[in-house]
Amino acid sequence: MTEASSKSTIPSKALVWLLVSFGLLLIPQWDRLPPWLIAACSVLALWRWLGQSGRLSLPGRWLRLVIMLGLIGAYVATVHGRFTVETAASFFVLAVGLKWLETRTPRDFYVLFFILCYLAAVNFLFQQGVFWSVLNLAATFVLLVGLQVLNAPQAPNALKAGWKRLGGLLLKTLPLVVLLFIFFPRMAPLWSVPLVSGQAKTGLSDQMEPGSISSLAQSSERAFRVTFGGVMPPPRERYWRALILDRFDGGKWEQWQPDARQPAGRVLSDGGVGALKPNEYDILMEPTYQRWAFALDDSRAVSRNVEETANGLFRFRRPADTAVRYRLARTDPESDVQALSQLDRQRYLHLPPQGNPRARALAQSLRQEHDSDRGFVNAILQRFRNQAYFYTLRPPKMPENSIDTLLFEAKRGFCAHYASATAFLLRAAGIPARIVMGYQGGSPGEDGRYLIVRQYDAHAWVEAWLPDRGWVRVDPTAAISPARIESGLREAVADEGSFLENEWVSPAKYGDIALVQWMSLKLDAINYQWQRWVVGYQGQTQMNLMSHLPGNLSLRDLGYLSAGLVGVAVLLAAAWSLWRQRSGQSADPVQRLFNDWLRLLRRQGMEPRPARTPLELAAQAAKADPERARMHLAFARAVNNHYYGSGSFTPEDRRRLRFLLRQLRR
Repeated sequence: MTEASSKSTIPSKALVWLLVSFGLLLIPQWDRLPPWLIAACSVLALWRWLGQSGRLSLPGRWLRLVIMLGLIGAYVATVHGRFTVETAASFFVLAVGLKWLETRTPRDFYVLFFILCYLAAVNFLFQQGVFWSVLNLAATFVLLVGLQVLNAPQAPNALKAGWKRLGGLLLKTLPLVVLLFIFFPRMAPLWSVPLVSGQAKTGLSDQMEPGSISSLAQSSERAFRVTFGGVMPPPRERYWRALILDRFDGGKWEQWQPDARQPAGRVLSDGGVGALKPNEYDILMEPTYQRWAFALDDSRAVSRNVEETANGLFRFRRPADTAVRYRLARTDPESDVQALSQLDRQRYLHLPPQGNPRARALAQSLRQEHDSDRGFVNAILQRFRNQAYFYTLRPPKMPENSIDTLLFEAKRGFCAHYASATAFLLRAAGIPARIVMGYQGGSPGEDGRYLIVRQYDAHAWVEAWLPDRGWVRVDPTAAISPARIESGLREAVADEGSFLENEWVSPAKYGDIALVQWMSLKLDAINYQWQRWVVGYQGQTQMNLMSHLPGNLSLRDLGYLSAGLVGVAVLLAAAWSLWRQRSGQSADPVQRLFNDWLRLLRRQGMEPRPARTPLELAAQAAKADPERARMHLAFARAVNNHYYGSGSFTPEDRRRLRFLLRQLRR
């Protein structure tokens, strides 16, 4: 046995549970941690286990110092001076990994136990879904089992008794936890900062190059979910606007005036404002780390956590670094069309002075044939319908004069290609135009109760300014591939087989298999309700629920009610404990049976003498009750074996004690 293992007093069984818990707690951050950090933590934990089993010596003080400095150096080189909550969480994981090399005594075990409990809380900063919550709870239970094994490593059936004890504690505390969750006042913090300012997140960008959206089309990650108060709109009306791109430099489209940075404000992730009206809809949006929100045409804000901009778009006060729920309402389109200002007209007509000459010539030719702006728009769409243009996720490269290449040579592209070409033609013909980025479509969730919009629903289209109608949607994709708008991306690219071709484990890829589709929708529905009513159970949602109770409870009333619930729970626990103490009840089942035996002796007229062993009490009972002397003696010997014997006390022995006690009572 090595020197390190001989000095270690942590039982191997307890260390195993601690290691398993650490592994479980790393899973929620698996995609956020650098690969080298995951590998380092795994090696350090394995090293600790090999040291416990005597196969490898644990490092001394100087070697631990060298390892620590080396890993901290790697961490500093990785973060590049960025300090965010994510980088802080990574450093915390690194500290936990290093702690394994000096965990040698029960005191170190306790320190690491509390550190891992804190790591479980840190995980909720990044993952709040129901399945991640269950995983965190399981890891915490494993920690508690390890703590029990540490304190009683040689106890018989310690593992089974530990899980049973934890289950009992959970059942006892669950009612109080649920009541406090419902009634404890939920107040948003006075201020906050973005959680993960440096995290790259899958989603829309504020720039668009030909083919840029096609990368999103290969992702099945959720973008947001929508619940409608009335009838769900048909697919052709599901255009979810997010941002406008109005500046073209010949290669990419971007915002002429990007959104200004906003100071950190209150986190208003709760948009619940009562029951949905027929014209309203709720959106539960996944974190995007951007300010933009998604909305249908002709909508207005209902909840206070989102505001409308001048272009009919919606913005949050700060980037959405957590799941956000907000509410909008559809309105009738405005009948009065205001004229476009001269400054805006110049902005929406701007084109680079050079590039794509054939597209410019085509625009002039079509303009001569169609005097009206509406006729010119219809001519472009008619060209896309009648000629051999194809919608594809595998477009060819178009490095120079990409619009000319698309219109006259390749004739194969994605929505970004065709939207860019259409906006270019409109501007070249003197018609103000802009590109709108967002999502189009969405698939029904479980039982069609809500809509799921995924990243592969990302879309780009054009809005053209017509003097008599204002901004009008012009979607060349709808002319080239109507299936993309009516049936979704899967049907639009079914012939070329490019739908989610790189996501082999995504359930969305196997939507034609009924069982996979059913399971995917069922799991999504569970997570959706968890996000809405547990994670999203905050101020306004709580007050809406409380409004259904008599008394019109305020936040102050909820505070008093929560304090009262805690007080009542403490009094009930104290009364229960006092009753158990006075009645001789014990947590030890054998002690409870022994106390029942003593009460039986008293009822039969015998007063057990104090400070007597079970065998002495059995001898006293035998004198008073000779007919059952053998049963009293057998009972006493079984109790003696439990407390003083060297052998294990099995469940069969406990059942025999109960049988003897029943016979004695008869």
